[in-house]
Amino acid sequence: MEYVLLFLGLSCMIIGIIGSFLPVLPGPPISWIGLLLVYLTPDIKTNYWILGSTLTIALLITILDYIIPAQGTKRFGGSSYGIWGTNIGLIIGLLAPIPFGFIIGPFVGALLGELLYNQNDHKRALKAATGSFIGFLASTFMKFLITIIYLGLFLALVWKNWHVYF
Repeated sequence: MEYVLLFLGLSCMIIGIIGSFLPVLPGPPISWIGLLLVYLTPDIKTNYWILGSTLTIALLITILDYIIPAQGTKRFGGSSYGIWGTNIGLIIGLLAPIPFGFIIGPFVGALLGELLYNQNDHKRALKAATGSFIGFLASTFMKFLITIIYLGLFLALVWKNWHVYF
């Protein structure tokens, strides 16, 4: 039973880190589930303070993940087309076999989205795409940082309770 929970917890950690880059996977909440699975191991004492605070942070980061790119786009004069273009560009950038597609895709997607919104104002479209892209990078960095911290907590907890697993 302990090995199953350890394996599932580690799997959640890896999926959470991957999810910090993919807009369809909520990375921090998935990583939090990995922490929860370790605490569900029968011989490990549950620390509700850590579980509660990490859950709160995971939910807050998930909410901010939707707010930050939108605010970046709005601050730079963009529309919802730029936000949708960012997300679609990210997915295409991840799937396309080009180097740094996950970085290039959101910017190009936001630019194309803004040009669809108003094809006559190229300067505004470029400015809005830049804002959307900066917002995307900021939220992605936050999610990645939180999932790495959760991985560190996971590994520390497993190390501390090494005798339970091995």
